[in-house]
Amino acid sequence: MNTMPVHRRLSAGFTLIELMVIVAIVAILTAIALPIYTDYVTRSKLTEAFNTLAAYRVSMEQYYQDNRNYGSTTCGVSPATASSGLKYFQISCTPANSSTAGGAQSYTATASGDPGTSTAQFSFTIDNLNNQATTSVPAGWGSATSCWVKRKGGGCQ
Repeated sequence: MNTMPVHRRLSAGFTLIELMVIVAIVAILTAIALPIYTDYVTRSKLTEAFNTLAAYRVSMEQYYQDNRNYGSTTCGVSPATASSGLKYFQISCTPANSSTAGGAQSYTATASGDPGTSTAQFSFTIDNLNNQATTSVPAGWGSATSCWVKRKGGGCQ
C-alpha cells in the first residue's frame, strides 16, 4: 500500500454566486450613473446655445449703434456668421417692427438644436431687450419658460 500523503491545493477563484453578485452590483450602479452622466453631457452642450445667443445679441446691438435699426428684411448681422463652427445648434434671426424708412426696431434670435443630436428638441430665444426664453425642451426638462432652461426639471439660473 501506498502510505504517501496526498496534498491537495486549495482552489483559488470566485464562485458563480460571487460573480453574479458583482455583475448585479455593476448593473445597478450603471443604471443609476448612466442617465445622470447623459444629462450632464447634454447640459454642457446647451452652453453653446447660451453663449452664442449672448454674443449674437452683442453683435446686433453694435449693428444698431451704427445703423439705428436691426436690419430691414433680414437681421443686420447674419445668423450664419454666428452659427459657423457650432456643433449642436443653429442660429436664426427674425427682425420685427420694420418700417419702410427706418428698418427693424426689434428682433428675435433663436438657437435651435441640430436634428440627430441630443440637443434636437431644444430651442432658445433672445430679443433686443435681452428677454431670454425657452421655447421647446424634451420631456423631463420642464416646460417653455421666460428663461433659458439649464437643467432637467426646468431649472433656470
